[in-house]
Amino acid sequence: QSENILGYFIDVERIPNSCSHSPNRISLKERKVLVNLSMAYYRVNISAYNEAGESPQAVYIVPEFSGTDLPGQIHVKSQGTNAVVTWTPEYSPKCFVVDWGTGKEDMHTKIVTTATKNFTLDNFQPYKLYKIMVHASDVCQCESFIRHEKTFGATHFYSVEGVPRTGPANVTILNITKHSALVKWTEIAAEDRLGFLQGYRISYTDSSRKKSQAVTLNSSTTSYHLTRLKEKTTYRVQISGFTSAGEGPLTLSQPFSTPKYGTVEPLGICITQHES
Repeated sequence: QSENILGYFIDVERIPNSCSHSPNRISLKERKVLVNLSMAYYRVNISAYNEAGESPQAVYIVPEFSGTDLPGQIHVKSQGTNAVVTWTPEYSPKCFVVDWGTGKEDMHTKIVTTATKNFTLDNFQPYKLYKIMVHASDVCQCESFIRHEKTFGATHFYSVEGVPRTGPANVTILNITKHSALVKWTEIAAEDRLGFLQGYRISYTDSSRKKSQAVTLNSSTTSYHLTRLKEKTTYRVQISGFTSAGEGPLTLSQPFSTPKYGTVEPLGICITQHES
């Protein structure tokens, strides 16, 4: 029925939507629209209409902006199950809008007057990663946020950090030679970190249970080249992640063995044919 379409309705809804009325509606003929949004979460509902009426809505959630930490803009300090958020604005808008929660399905919002410049959030659960955003707005009615809101600061926060509850997954050993091997793994999932992951510790144990000295790697590393291995020896690699609260459980690799000789080159075979 696309040839009968007269136009499109676009509803842009802020998450969370603390307003009782319907979201902002845009009517247009083209199949594209440019909207200037803050770094809050948004839901976009798109429908087509013709002379018979309006179609069902297609729902699009605006993905989280990359690099959403704006360090130095806002500061969060833990006070038990509460968190005190402070900021020092470069200018004085009519109000600030504070968003906090563990994700788009669990966000809360509050309008804060300029005179405050700090806000206490309560009921934080330990070991959960929260996102906190502060937006500046010159209009303080929620229906006007989309047009007037600008993100002042955003950061992530744990009220209490714990150690990771799992180690890294999918530890595999590749490129084994008689003195080296490449270790690869999958990073610890965000929900299993229970704190800000600072890095990984990796070591290996040989068949005589002699353990190597642990090497500390940064949290963005997912591979490491083992060297100075002994030939014709069986090894098992151990990897753990750590936060400021301490080290999590070890992940053990499958045993692997270094060969007695170096890389074996394929033999060349020469065949000659003699005429009879």
